Amino acid sequence: MALKRMDNVGIVVDDLDSTVDFFRELGLELEGRAAIEGEWAGRVTGLGDQHVEIAMMRTPDGHSRLELSRFLRPPVVADHRNAPVNALGYLRVMFAVDDIDDTLERLRKRGAELVGEVVRYKDAYRLCYIRGPEGLLIGLAQELS
Repeated sequence: MALKRMDNVGIVVDDLDSTVDFFRELGLELEGRAAIEGEWAGRVTGLGDQHVEIAMMRTPDGHSRLELSRFLRPPVVADHRNAPVNALGYLRVMFAVDDIDDTLERLRKRGAELVGEVVRYKDAYRLCYIRGPEGLLIGLAQELS
């Protein structure tokens, strides 16, 4: 059987409300929020007795999702938010935007900081990395026509 799709990317955060607000400002839509707990959830994650608040965010085209999670139980055990761009493991999420300058201006009001600078890749893209809420690394790409 062939792969059907990628359902979502999960990001663990400390402040779920401000992270949801940030990604709304970016242009994602809140699909829903829920509390996840119980024996079945612990069997999936291997964490045993867990209690997690989640918010599912959807891109405007409806094809991609971010699952934002805040663990109440068990406590978070590691923090990769300040890892540099050459760290091993999952690193960032890249979003295509219409206007990178406008997007940066709006996200800076929510605490986003440019990591390096906005660069042009050939005649194809303008690109940058930002640190969003809680230091999350986010890529922005503006396709040039």
